[in-house]
Amino acid sequence: MKKTVLPIILATIWISLSEFVRNEFIVKSYWTAHYEKLGLIFPSEPINGAVWGLWSLCFAIAIYIISKKFTLLETTFLSWFVGFVLMWIVIWNMSVLPMGLLLFAVPLSLLEAFLASYIVKNLNGNKHKPFA
Repeated sequence: MKKTVLPIILATIWISLSEFVRNEFIVKSYWTAHYEKLGLIFPSEPINGAVWGLWSLCFAIAIYIISKKFTLLETTFLSWFVGFVLMWIVIWNMSVLPMGLLLFAVPLSLLEAFLASYIVKNLNGNKHKPFA
């Protein structure tokens, strides 16, 4: 239980904090300006934060599952692709992705996926082999 729940909870906390800082302090102006151009209001109600919290938990669970079969770097890139790249394709297709945001989002989301993967791998009994 400790090797399952604790890594998922700590990864969820890291992902949630990372998402909050990135989207509230670094790229919010990209979101709000883009939505304004579309005649929309950027959704920032508490329910939206709760849904992102659920997304963070689901992402952490996916990382945990992926980490069982892959190395740290493989887990990082596979989870990043599944969690972010696919999401960006969908929101780009819906015309709500501000492309300038990707300059910040790509490296920061890679860092987010790496540290979440590291947390999961490290707390899952791989302390002696962090890259395995």
